[in-house]
Amino acid sequence: VQLQASGGGLVQPGGSLRLSCAASGSILSIIAMGWHRQAPGKQRELVAAITSGGITNYADSVKGRFTISRDNAKNTVYLQMNSLKPEDTAVYYCNARRVGVPDNWGQGTLVTVSS
Repeated sequence: VQLQASGGGLVQPGGSLRLSCAASGSILSIIAMGWHRQAPGKQRELVAAITSGGITNYADSVKGRFTISRDNAKNTVYLQMNSLKPEDTAVYYCNARRVGVPDNWGQGTLVTVSS
C-alpha cells in the first residue's frame, strides 16, 4: 500500500486546514487508516483513526475540532482540522493498517499554526 499525504501549510490560530491521504495498491486489505502527528521533541501520537466500517477514534486533544472521514470511491482519507491551536503544530502522517503486516506510512505533511 502506498500513501500520499497532502494539505499541510501555515495557518493562523483559529483557522482550518484539510489534510488528504490517498491510498493505492492493496487497498482492499486495509482495515483502518489514521492520522498521527509528531511535534518537535515529542513522540508521534495518534490524532484520529477510521476503520473500514466507518468507526472513528480521536485523541482527547482534538475531539470536537478535528474530523476524520473517508471517500471510498477516491481511496482517500481526510482530516478536517478546525479551531487550530499553536499546539497542533506538527508533522502529520497518515497510516494504513492491514492484518498481519506492519502499518504502511505516508510521507509527513507539515502543519504550522502561528500568527
